[in-house]
Amino acid sequence: MISNNKTVQFKLLPMAVASALGMVPALDAYAEEDEKTLHIAPIVVTGTRTLQNSFDLPIAIDVVKQEDIQNGQLQMTLSESLIRVPGITAQNRTQQAQDPQISSRGFGSRSSFGVRGVRVYVDGIPLTMPDGQGQPGVVDLSAIKSIEVLRGPFSALYGNSSGGVIQMFTEDAPKTPEIGGTVMFGSYNTKRQVINAAGIADGVEYLLNGSNFESDGYRDNSESDKQQATAKFKFNISEDTKLTTLINWFDQDAQDPLGLDRARAFNSSTRDSVVPAAINANTSVSRTHTQVGFNFEHAFNENNKLSVVPYVGNRKNAQILTTTATALTPATTNARLSEIDRDFYGMDARWDNKGTLGNLPYNISAGITYGKLEDGRLDTNVLASGVSVNVKNRDEENIATNFDQYVQGKLSVSDSVDLHAGARHTKVRLKVEDNFLTGTGSNGNNSGAVEYQKTTPVIGLTWKATDRLNLYANFGKGFETPTFIEAAFDNVAGGVASKPNLSLKAAESRNFEIGAKAFVTDNIRANLTLFKIDTENEIVTRQTVAGRSSFQNAGDTKRTGIEASIDASFDNNINVFASYTLLNAKFEDPFVTVINAAGTTGTVNSGNRIPGTYKSQIYGEVAWSYPTFGFFSALEGRHSSQVYVNDINIDKAPSYTIFNVRAGFEQNLAHWNFKEFLRVENMFDKEYIGSVRVNDGNALFFEPGADRNYLLGLSASYKF
Repeated sequence: MISNNKTVQFKLLPMAVASALGMVPALDAYAEEDEKTLHIAPIVVTGTRTLQNSFDLPIAIDVVKQEDIQNGQLQMTLSESLIRVPGITAQNRTQQAQDPQISSRGFGSRSSFGVRGVRVYVDGIPLTMPDGQGQPGVVDLSAIKSIEVLRGPFSALYGNSSGGVIQMFTEDAPKTPEIGGTVMFGSYNTKRQVINAAGIADGVEYLLNGSNFESDGYRDNSESDKQQATAKFKFNISEDTKLTTLINWFDQDAQDPLGLDRARAFNSSTRDSVVPAAINANTSVSRTHTQVGFNFEHAFNENNKLSVVPYVGNRKNAQILTTTATALTPATTNARLSEIDRDFYGMDARWDNKGTLGNLPYNISAGITYGKLEDGRLDTNVLASGVSVNVKNRDEENIATNFDQYVQGKLSVSDSVDLHAGARHTKVRLKVEDNFLTGTGSNGNNSGAVEYQKTTPVIGLTWKATDRLNLYANFGKGFETPTFIEAAFDNVAGGVASKPNLSLKAAESRNFEIGAKAFVTDNIRANLTLFKIDTENEIVTRQTVAGRSSFQNAGDTKRTGIEASIDASFDNNINVFASYTLLNAKFEDPFVTVINAAGTTGTVNSGNRIPGTYKSQIYGEVAWSYPTFGFFSALEGRHSSQVYVNDINIDKAPSYTIFNVRAGFEQNLAHWNFKEFLRVENMFDKEYIGSVRVNDGNALFFEPGADRNYLLGLSASYKF
């Protein structure tokens, strides 16, 4: 049941046009009542765990709609759609070997692969492991109906994370069964095919989705292919009891082009190349992932509901990394194979209750979560001076567990004031069982364990100043433990580290936020957020040598910033969306770091910017449709400021501005629906650096963005 909070309604445009408005989901239930009613503020779940009108929440949260995820998009990485969300950095790496670089208010910017400092979910099932590292590539975006993006203090209520929460929601089954398919063709010999079926059979709601992707990639040594499948079944056991099953699977092979040095990256004739060692070693990755999750819900009455979400899965990852990134010939190239065989499982059990305290309405949620991963890790030298070898470096079991308890709720202390509060106690344990006890390269038993515990409270207040203006403020504490990747090596100066680094401390944050949400006019919605984050024991890279990195704690950092967005609908089917982020992310305390593979040290001064963080980012979009002909189009623009590539701030990638355009047609013929679209990326053929590899020890910092490229898509669906 949707909350009785004020929902602002305006008589605007027909719902068919209004539903195209970016980040402004329309509610089907209300659409049936009045086709001309547009609910501008989206209903969200993330942040409070119950359906709430985002306009009334004291948090910075945005929703990316299905149209913005899928229309005119390749639907392969979250960077395609998250770039429109203020406060989020989602850079396109123009390669598939690594997950996109995603950070929230600067948290996660240090990650060269995977996602850290930001928790990722699909339908409430975590894609982030107990140690804090996540892989959002598990989910096929062709099956996603919306993405909710939460920043700020309330993200701490999801556990071991400081920066934010990204939650994807799969499509619901339609009342009428339908089948469909999509084919895409694009630059660099890119191909993608998607097939789907959804409906209701014998009372069971189902969604089936499968896809295949192939591409030669923009740069040399970046060929990739990926097959994915999603299956969702919802069993309506009774009016009060429901069980949903979600299955995600993928299989992927991708070459890794690595980064480029400055000389190659800023030369028009070599920016699409790779360093010779990448070719010599065939740097690449092969991975598979299977995950099954269940969501059991039972409503005891209209005020009490129990939800239990168990999940289990397996992930295998085999990556070839060169340990001589500057090698010019095969005879001078070394490489190693890093393998992970991961089993993981967990559960979230939650009780939701609502009622009145005296005459004051409230709702409250309380729950427990448990998660465990067991990684079988092997590290083997496979190439020595161009000759195939098989020399073991590491053989160990990495085990991470978390056990958390949380409570959060809302109390409406008056018609115009809502109080939100919560707390979470998190316990994370990292354990290493060393199996490499004898043989060449062994240095004895390096088994060990470390445990982190923290209680993170949060409190927020919403003042509904008028029907069109809400003001809010909140405060909370955050908690981020090292991942196993960061705790893997205590010292890489000798090439092969001696033991795991279990002395790293968890980073702890104090997070302040104030904001305003307003309906400026009947057709314009605006959000503004100001934040300040103080972090102790920031985790940073200490040294990178031969493809291995060691990490250290760097003292205090400070992040301050502004996030703003505006969403508007005008006459003649014109929609405008824009977002702006200003982020000052700096080190407060000086510290010493190693700046290259040779072991040269340098001092990171107080005031240096945290690498990988952009001071300013702007996204803008103007969309126009002509329903009579089924035509839709949009012009997109994005700007990113310069970004430093390492802690010492001795090199940087310049600012850039690029423009993209998408357009297409849609036809409805009896039971059939057809769509055709064309997308042109980087339409003015700008040469720019799309992302950076932070603190790369071989100075291969730069990943060039693709030149002008196109994507053509054709889809058809049939409703029975």
